[in-house]
Amino acid sequence: MSSVKPDYLRRRLLQGAAATWLLSISGVGAAAATSSVIAVRVWPSSTYTRITLESSTPLKYNQFTLANPNRIVIDIENVQLNSVLNGIANQVQSSDPYLKMARIGQFDPNTVRLVLELKQNINPNLFTLKPVAEFKNRLVVDLYPSNGSADEADDPLLALLKEYNQGALEKDPPAELPQAGKAGRDRPLVIMLDPGHGGEDPGAIGKRGTREKDIVLQIARRLRTLIQKDPKMKVYMTRDEDVFIPLKVRVAKARKQRADLFISIHADAFTDRSANGSSIFALSTKGATSTAAKYLAQTQNEADEIGGVSKSGDRYLDHTIFDLVQTAAINNSLKFGKEVLTRMGKVNKLHKNKIEQAGFAVLKAPDIPSILIETAFISNLEEERKLRTTAFQQQLAESIFTGIKAYFATIKY
Repeated sequence: MSSVKPDYLRRRLLQGAAATWLLSISGVGAAAATSSVIAVRVWPSSTYTRITLESSTPLKYNQFTLANPNRIVIDIENVQLNSVLNGIANQVQSSDPYLKMARIGQFDPNTVRLVLELKQNINPNLFTLKPVAEFKNRLVVDLYPSNGSADEADDPLLALLKEYNQGALEKDPPAELPQAGKAGRDRPLVIMLDPGHGGEDPGAIGKRGTREKDIVLQIARRLRTLIQKDPKMKVYMTRDEDVFIPLKVRVAKARKQRADLFISIHADAFTDRSANGSSIFALSTKGATSTAAKYLAQTQNEADEIGGVSKSGDRYLDHTIFDLVQTAAINNSLKFGKEVLTRMGKVNKLHKNKIEQAGFAVLKAPDIPSILIETAFISNLEEERKLRTTAFQQQLAESIFTGIKAYFATIKY
């Protein structure tokens, strides 16, 4: 009996020493992990699925694919598994068309391995983003269906997104041939509705937590319903779900559909919560018409940085689409905006009783009259309340629709 205790203690000491040695050579410990993942988000959509990992410091990674079943494996360096990372599996939705499940684990003392099991052949696009707005460093994983899939043939937006990520939309794409005949007489008037923001980019957020991206999508859907009832009009939307679409792709989709009008719908925000009223903006190539218009254009143009685009796309602001904007399109935008603003003034106070202009990236189609509508200030408590109501959303949609018809009656295509 007397020899048992010393042997037991000896074994425990040896085990403790071995554990200490393993910790020292593996780097496991409080100082080993240089990055801390603070958020994980999964954004499924019919077009593509996005996975975002947000970290206190830049994330380094390696990736490879495996078959049977199809998987993407992402090894993230200098990271320790935590409750945030463990929660990724619960964010995968059964309705996701591309992502079947996600598994994550500590592959080795300094590496977390993320395994994405797929429902179909996928063309992945991985990239990192530097901190912007309220976001810290991000690792983005976009899952697109592979080239030649049926989805690409059925979804023009998917094809444009692929071109964009491959750098094919770096320069202004050639315009589609004009549609034959006069709009509304020989053919329908084609209208592109652009609900702002989406996906990773929530837009402005009101004090009650109302997200701009949700409100403007609801208004756009109501407006689409009105347009669809008019046999002289045809309508498309840049997005019809909670998905991030780069600014350039929004413009390219309008041109791909040979739109006659482009309407970008937003809900304004300002640091002063007393600011209120509806506004309409058109493009300017000669500077903003006011400090407020310049500020708004700058914040709206940050959508790509906030929503997150790969490096192949973020050169958009430096290329030729800025230089090709036609004076005639801007003049028609101002006329169109005035008709809509007059009707919106009947359902909400106007912030300014004129069309303002600034360098909005989303309005830079060189051949399409385009306006950006700030329906109301979501940062204003009363207007946020109104924006949440079905009645006000419908009134806004109807005022825009009557403005479209009034403008259409004055022009000749």
